[in-house]
Amino acid sequence: MDRRFKSAKTWLSSITAVLVMGLFLSGCQEKPKAAVSEMDNPWHHYAQGMEALDEGRVDRASAKFSRAIALSEDFSPALAGQSLIMALKAADQEDAGHRRVDWEKAEDLLDAARSAADTDADTFIYQTTAIRVLTAAQPDRWIDKARIHHVSALEVDDLKDTDLPYYQYKAAADYFMAEAWFKADFRKAPQLLTKVLGARGDGKWQGPADKLYQRVQKIIRASAGHMVSGKALQIAIKDSVTRGDAAALLVDELKLDKLLAGRIRVASVEANRKAEYTPADVLNHPFRDEISTMMKWRVRGLEPNYDESTRAWLFKPQDSVPRKDLALALEDVLIGLTKDQGIATAHIGAERSPYPDVSPNLPWFNACMTSVTRGLMQLGLSGEFRPDEPVSGADLLLAVFKLRSVMNIH
Repeated sequence: MDRRFKSAKTWLSSITAVLVMGLFLSGCQEKPKAAVSEMDNPWHHYAQGMEALDEGRVDRASAKFSRAIALSEDFSPALAGQSLIMALKAADQEDAGHRRVDWEKAEDLLDAARSAADTDADTFIYQTTAIRVLTAAQPDRWIDKARIHHVSALEVDDLKDTDLPYYQYKAAADYFMAEAWFKADFRKAPQLLTKVLGARGDGKWQGPADKLYQRVQKIIRASAGHMVSGKALQIAIKDSVTRGDAAALLVDELKLDKLLAGRIRVASVEANRKAEYTPADVLNHPFRDEISTMMKWRVRGLEPNYDESTRAWLFKPQDSVPRKDLALALEDVLIGLTKDQGIATAHIGAERSPYPDVSPNLPWFNACMTSVTRGLMQLGLSGEFRPDEPVSGADLLLAVFKLRSVMNIH
C-alpha cells in the first residue's frame, strides 16, 4: 500500500512539473513585440546589455536582454547573455544548493542559445560566451569544456566586423580563453594574450589583454624563487581581493604572528597578546585565525570598523580592499619588520603630494608614500595612486613577496 502511494505521489509530482513548465513556456512564448524606433532592435539591446554587464550593471543588462528577446523570440545572443548573468550569479552563491540551481538555469539558457543560433555570428557569439559562462561558474571539467568552445569559435568563418556589435573581432575568443586559463593555470595565459596583442592595431580586446598580461607577469615576478602556496595562488588571480584574503596572505606567507612577536621589545609580555574580541561576522569564516592575528597586532587598514546598522564592530571579511587601506597595512608590517618607527612619520608635513589624487593632509598619505617609495605598490601611467581602487590579487601577492625580501634583509 505504501509503495503504491509513493508511486502515485511521484506520478502526480511529474504531471505537476510538466504542467508548470508548460505554463512557463506559454508565458515566455508571447508574440514578438513591435519595435518603437530603428534603435529598438534585438542587436542594439544585446550589445547594450553586454556593455552594461561589463560595467557591473546586472539589472540593466538583464532588462536589455529581455527586451531583445521580446522583439525577437529565440534571439540566440541575448539568451547567451542571460546565461552569463546566471553563471555570474551562481559564482556569487555561498550556498551549494542555490549555486547548483543557478548553474542549471545558466546551462538551460546556454543550450537554448545554441539551439537558436542560425547564423555564423550567432554561433561565434554562443561559443565565445560559453567560455565566459564556464569561467564564471567553474563547474566540473570546466576548463576542458572551455577549450572545446574556444576551438569551435575559431572555426567560424566569414565573419565581418559588423556581424559582431559587441565582440567585434574573433580575437575576443582568444582573449576570453586567456581569461579562462588565467583562472585555471595562469602560466598558460600569456601565449593567447600575446596573440591578442599582436592582432589588428585597434582591436577592442588589446587593452584588456595588456592589463591581464601585466597581472600575469606580476604573479610570475612575485613567485620567482619563492614557494607559493595553493591558497596564495587562488588569491593572486582574483580581480579584487577581500579583507579576509588580505589577512590570510599577509599572515600565512609572512608568518606574521611569529615575525612580529620576535621583533618587539617586551617579547615575554607581548608574545602572548591576543585579539580583544572576535567580530561576529568572522566567527565562522575560514580565515578566522588569520583575521584574529591581524587584530592582535592592530594592523591599520585591516582593523574592524563600527557598523551603524548592526551597532557592532565588524571586520567585513568579504569587502574588497581599497589601495589606501593596503598601504596602511603594508606600512605597519614594514615598521614591524624593520623596527623603524620613523617610517610612520617620514612624509608627514610635506607641502605637496606627488600624487594628483592624494592630498598630503590625508591620514593615509604617509602610508601611500611609504608603499610606493619602498616598491611595495605601483602607480599607473597617469601617476595617480588611485586610493579607492580595489587591490588585485596580483598586486597583493607582489607586495607580500617584496616584504619577504625585506624580511630576509632584516
